Amino acid sequence: MPKIKDVVSKRGVYVLPSLFTTMGLFSGFYSLIASIQGNYELAAWAILAAALFDMLDGRVARLMHAETDFGAEYDSLCDMLSFGIAPGVLVYLWALVNLGPDLHKLAWLGGFFVVACAALRLARFNVRHDVQDKRYFQGLPTPGAALFIATAVLYHVEMHGEPWPWLWLILSMFLSWLMVSNVRFISGKDVDLKKRRSSSIAVLMVLSIGLLAVDPYRMPFTIMFAYCLHGPLLSLWQKWKLSQYRMKRRKRKHSSVAPGHDGQDS
Repeated sequence: MPKIKDVVSKRGVYVLPSLFTTMGLFSGFYSLIASIQGNYELAAWAILAAALFDMLDGRVARLMHAETDFGAEYDSLCDMLSFGIAPGVLVYLWALVNLGPDLHKLAWLGGFFVVACAALRLARFNVRHDVQDKRYFQGLPTPGAALFIATAVLYHVEMHGEPWPWLWLILSMFLSWLMVSNVRFISGKDVDLKKRRSSSIAVLMVLSIGLLAVDPYRMPFTIMFAYCLHGPLLSLWQKWKLSQYRMKRRKRKHSSVAPGHDGQDS
């Protein structure tokens, strides 16, 4: 019979990742309320907080070997609110609603596509995460799309600018497509935090934190813009490398055949 101390300790390991997941859920819900109240800057910061908690719950679960099916399902449901519904409502109320009353259906469809494609992206991830390459995400992860929208809001706040509704309608559609596409994005999940790293990694981390601290409004948007852009560029580069490899194989195959040889005896 297990000791009470061991049972409590084991329960604590499972509770800690779920606590981070719940904090992410709270942040997503708070973002939703802030968007409805018209406080878009606060809504954006809440989505950033949700992304931080989402990163922590997965890392903590893996480090403590506390990964469970319940935790995975709970995390997915919370992500749907924090990175699907909350950014969809935020981009609608912040930018798309300014398309005007004549185009209000097109405006809310833009926000709906963000929500719907986030749900499809999460469902596909849940059924295929065991067979996917851990180094890459298939499609833009939902936190990536949500963070792009949230950091864009903060960027506009810093620049004292107003969003262009038509531009954000196009961007909303593009982000939605990226989430359900087969475009690959670097995941970073193959990085083992328990292994020793060179001092250059520590310097890079300190530099990144310093840049975020100096410019917390514009630098996150720059990072997210680069991340969302690197996926399509990576796919194009990989397709080009594959075409070059196939071309070299065809050349080697043709060069292996002697000139003038037709397959018959002379």
